[in-house]
Amino acid sequence: MINQLLTIYWDFDPVFFRIGENFDIRYYGLMWALAIGLAAWMFDRFVKREGLPEKVSESIFYFGTLATIIGSRVGHCIFYEPDKYLAEPLRILTDIRDGGMASHGAAIGLLIGLWLFSRRNKLPYLWSLDRIMIAVAIGGAFVRLGNLFNSEIIGAPTDMPWGFVFARLYPVGTPVAEMIARHPAQIYEALCYVITFLILIYLYYKRDMARRRPGLMFGVGLIGIFLTRFLIEFVKENQEAFEQSMTLNMGQWLSVPFIIAAFVLIWSAMRKPVIETKTEPSAPKVAASPKTKKTKKKKW
Repeated sequence: MINQLLTIYWDFDPVFFRIGENFDIRYYGLMWALAIGLAAWMFDRFVKREGLPEKVSESIFYFGTLATIIGSRVGHCIFYEPDKYLAEPLRILTDIRDGGMASHGAAIGLLIGLWLFSRRNKLPYLWSLDRIMIAVAIGGAFVRLGNLFNSEIIGAPTDMPWGFVFARLYPVGTPVAEMIARHPAQIYEALCYVITFLILIYLYYKRDMARRRPGLMFGVGLIGIFLTRFLIEFVKENQEAFEQSMTLNMGQWLSVPFIIAAFVLIWSAMRKPVIETKTEPSAPKVAASPKTKKTKKKKW
């Protein structure tokens, strides 16, 4: 299999730079930082474009970023290693340098964080979901590239000419000791997320769907992320041993509720009348301020 024309021998060092023997910065962490920074910048652009107060952009970090990071970490511990972490919950924090982030946990954390964000800023929940989904799609692509740099979440063996031979064992225990070509599943997902991002950008800027059909963009984004994740899992190695006996692996079962929710959101958005809007974007009503009557000044 290694002799295929386009096969890539992947021996990438995941460490960006190291200080001493115990501290290092990995490309995976840089990809997460890039995803978060880009998401914050894009959301700020949406807020300014629609004439919302600057404080709305400032609060997205606390309710969006922190919720995503916490959710992804807790999600991995509960979904993939429950026996280990439920027995010793403090290890969720102490073992953080050993890795372990779950995209489904990140999604759940973000949903909770955005609900709090929407309440805090008196915005419709769907308003926040439709717009953050654009940033989530492109951010997910960067995170999957981080997985590639880590040589993790690898694909199943393949005869296709573009297979990757993963030379490094990361994390310890990943079944890549055999020098065989595998599907670059991380790249598959990253490409799907980029396509999803481009579709959402088109719907937002060219079709104004965030305002005309609330919920549609969020539903399309869920399809682009979780339906592709569900399908690509068929050409990936299982992450944990207990998944070997499952008809669908953990990633697929966790994707099913999001896929169902996506179709419900799209159906609901399409069956409602289109909300006609002005040419220039306008901000949703955040908080009604009392109007004062203009009185004519009396002439004496």
